[in-house]
Order: sequence, then structure tokens, then C-alpha cells
Amino acid sequence: MIMFLIRRLCQAIMVMFVISVIGFTLKSGLGDPVRQLLGQVATDADVMALRQSLGLNDPLWLQYLHFAGNALRLDFGNSYFFHEPALEVIARYLPATLELIATSAVITLLLAAPMGVYCAIRPRSWLSRTLMGLSVVGISVPVFLTAMVLIQLFSIGVHVTLFPEGTGWGSWLNHTLSTQGGMPAYGRGSPVHVWGVWSTNFASWRGWLYLLLPALSLAFVMLPLFVRLIRAEMLEVLESDYVRYARARGVRPSRIYFLHALKNTLLPVITLGGVQIGTLAAYTLLTETVFQWPGAGLMFLDAIERADMPLIVAYLMVIGAIFVVINTLVDLLYRVLNPRITISGRPA
Repeated sequence: MIMFLIRRLCQAIMVMFVISVIGFTLKSGLGDPVRQLLGQVATDADVMALRQSLGLNDPLWLQYLHFAGNALRLDFGNSYFFHEPALEVIARYLPATLELIATSAVITLLLAAPMGVYCAIRPRSWLSRTLMGLSVVGISVPVFLTAMVLIQLFSIGVHVTLFPEGTGWGSWLNHTLSTQGGMPAYGRGSPVHVWGVWSTNFASWRGWLYLLLPALSLAFVMLPLFVRLIRAEMLEVLESDYVRYARARGVRPSRIYFLHALKNTLLPVITLGGVQIGTLAAYTLLTETVFQWPGAGLMFLDAIERADMPLIVAYLMVIGAIFVVINTLVDLLYRVLNPRITISGRPA
């Protein structure tokens, strides 16, 4: 355990170093923050004075050394736009993004597990074939298109007139296929303040309504992949000897499927889940833009437009740290789910 944590710490340092170097390399191509702050009518003297005060006249390597020393003290500099410490700005926007990711992950888990298990135990049924076909389509659909379809269906509403209204069955089908809309699809509403900079949508019914559509659009990114993975792993596990032995002993099918078999499919699912949860941080850029969700992703895009270098680099460092923590927790979960596997990767 100690050696594993030491290795993880060394890997984390390397990851954070690479991310910081990439951030500093990219920042030179994002525009001049001085012109963004002062405007195009500023005099050359004002421009030079501000560049000197911000340390932008120093060589790039010297700017990086200054940043690295400050980063060790969790000081990423002041945002050029907000005029506040960059870490405080991120802390104000990050809870909204974390709530969005957590909700979409829970929705994916609640839907993918029963759907994947059903497709494995009834592979030839029409419902399984339909779900597998839809999963192929779902993998190919971009998240922003899913978001716009959800807005049209549940926020704006759809009135279907495909069938003749003069007949009872036609009116009933049109009414069944139509949607009334009315769900909020812009912003975060009025989240409940909890503590400090933390406000949550979990504490009110109205907050859940604002959260549902963005979370569903993110969940549909992961759902098809997890359904197919659980199905494939379950099909393999159901052919194993211990499952056949359990059936011969008369164990209830539900216990076999959801306790014995599903548990042994979780290792690859957790591996993929750890990667996908980190990847969701990238997909939130599109989702938060479509829904104007005031999270860290939307803040990051605005920071790029404003060439807010301290905020950009601080955001990359925070996201990198989240990736490292998630991957470490995934490795630790291996030992919990399967005691025969050690965190060093060798059999116990």
C-alpha cells in the first residue's frame, strides 16, 4: 500500500508538471491579455506598464518557475478578468460542474446496469436487439446534438400531427407522441447556498428540474458504451463454471445475475468508468455552453476568449488533479471488489 501511494505520488507530480508545461506553451497563442484588459485605444506606455506588472516581459521559462513556486502554495495568480485569485474563481464555478458530472454518472449507472444485464440474459429478444441498435446510434451522436434534441422535446415541446385528428386512435397517437415542454433549459436557476462558495441544486425540487436536462445529455454520452460493455462481460461470465454450478444448485436467477455475475463484471466497468468520468469534464464544455450552465467548463471557455492566462492554467491544473485522484480511487476499488487482486497488480 505504501509503495503504491508513493508511485502514485510520483506519477501525480509528473502529470501535473506536464499539464503545467502544456498550459504555459498554449498560452502564447491565445492572444494578448493586456489588450484584452486595456482595449485597443490604450497607449504604449500603459501597455508596457501593465505587462511589466503582470510579469509578461519575463522569459517564458522564468514565468514558469515563478508559477511553479506559487503553485506549490496553491497560488495560481489573479485572474485578469475577475481580479481575484484564480483558484477562488474556479472554486466558485466548480461545484456546478461536479454536480452535473455526479448526476450524469448516477443516471448512467442506474440505467446501464439493468439494461446491460437484460441484454446479456435475453440476447435474442426484440428489446435487446433494439437497445443494441440504439447504443450504436448513441455512440455516434455528439453531446451537443443530444442536448438540443432534449431542449426541443422537453423544454420547447413538440406537437405531432402525423395521424388524422378526426379519428380517436389518430388523436390518441398524436397526443401520445407530443410533448408539452416547459422544463427549464437555461442556467442553473436559484441554487441553495450551503457554505462558502458552495451552492447546490440538490436541495430543491426546482433545482433538480434545472439539473435534469444537462445531466441527461451527459449521461447519454456514457450510457451506450456502458450498456455494451456490461452486456459483453456478462455474456462471458454467464458461461463460467461457477455460474453453471450455482444454477445446478437451484440458486435464484436474480441472485445469480445481479450478485454473482454482475459483481465479476465490475472491474472493467470501473476501469472504463474512471476514464469516462474524467472525460466528462471535457464534455461539460459543450453541455454547459448549450444550456448556459454556469460551471467550470463555461468559465474555461470564457477565459480562453479573454486570454485569461492564470485562470486557464489553474483550471488545467485542477482538472489534472481530479484525473489523478479518480484514477487512484479506481485502483483502490479493485482490491475492494476482488481481494485476490492486489493494488500492485500481482495476485495475492
